[in-house]
Amino acid sequence: MTDLSSLTTLRVGGPAGRYVETATEAGLIAAVRDADAAGTPVLVLGGGSNLLVADGGFAGVVVRDTRSEITVQDDGFCGGVSVSATAGMPWDQLVARSVADEWVGLEALSGIPGSVGAAPVQNIGAYGAEVSDTLASVRVWDRDERQVRTLPMIRLQFSYRDSLLKRSVAAPWAPTPRYVVLEATFHMRFGTRSAPVRYRQLADALGIDVGEWAPTASVRDAVLAIRRSKGMVLDEGDRDTWSAGSFFTNPILTTSDAEKLPADAPRYPARDGHVKTSAAWLIEHAGFPRGFSIDGSAAALSTKHTLALTNRGGATAAEMLSLARRVRDGVRDAYGVELANEPMLVGATL
Repeated sequence: MTDLSSLTTLRVGGPAGRYVETATEAGLIAAVRDADAAGTPVLVLGGGSNLLVADGGFAGVVVRDTRSEITVQDDGFCGGVSVSATAGMPWDQLVARSVADEWVGLEALSGIPGSVGAAPVQNIGAYGAEVSDTLASVRVWDRDERQVRTLPMIRLQFSYRDSLLKRSVAAPWAPTPRYVVLEATFHMRFGTRSAPVRYRQLADALGIDVGEWAPTASVRDAVLAIRRSKGMVLDEGDRDTWSAGSFFTNPILTTSDAEKLPADAPRYPARDGHVKTSAAWLIEHAGFPRGFSIDGSAAALSTKHTLALTNRGGATAAEMLSLARRVRDGVRDAYGVELANEPMLVGATL
């Protein structure tokens, strides 16, 4: 029996009821379709970088897509390129290829773990960029209609770390969305000049002003360096990377709620007149420093970045959840802000 702790970057989680690897689109569809027909819960697994699986495991079928293929359509007459990648491809492999082949738009998303198929579900983002900036469409297996469909970007209802795909998850015990991503297509332009750099820390690392551009290769190198300094690039020997990345999303507040925060709390404009603040700032100022842990627990905040909950070796899912609850409740008590978890919880709740 396959233990899910071996398939997730947090390295926690109990056994899968049944584990299937698929190397073709037809095989992936068949595995999901057959599980649905049998009334068996199904979990489609990518890189396992955005999951916290309960110690009891997952009693259903775990399906892992092992495909890693890219198809390129050169629309050179308009200076652009369409790139389609299979869902199982590691995300950073696609980003590295885009920089090497001079496709512009993904460079600021370097170093993010996980798969291409998971990227639009979460609308992954970093350093001022989101996957929705370049995504054109996704091909999916629609579990309700039992057919392959193409969903254009405009149908995916992207917002901060959210999408139609993510919102179609039924429940923690049946965590795969209605729409299983088979392939994602991106529209990018050719060039060696990056998209405008929108994030102050990245701009400072590049020696430019926000809104200016830099060579795409330089942007990738700078992003990877920043991520490594925060323990956000997977490294077998670095326990700070034994995590699910940022465990909490940055809160989006109404202007009235944002006004209740301390004067020095970060505030950034968000959509619809709302205000985004920093979850990391709230955590630290609520009394949870880097490396914080509960006595006797192998779960701890990263020593490099308070947003990451890490497994220091041998942690259980229950220990990870206890730490997450302690931090969430502490921030709520201190500032009246409810932190929301970013990773998907399978068989567990906060």
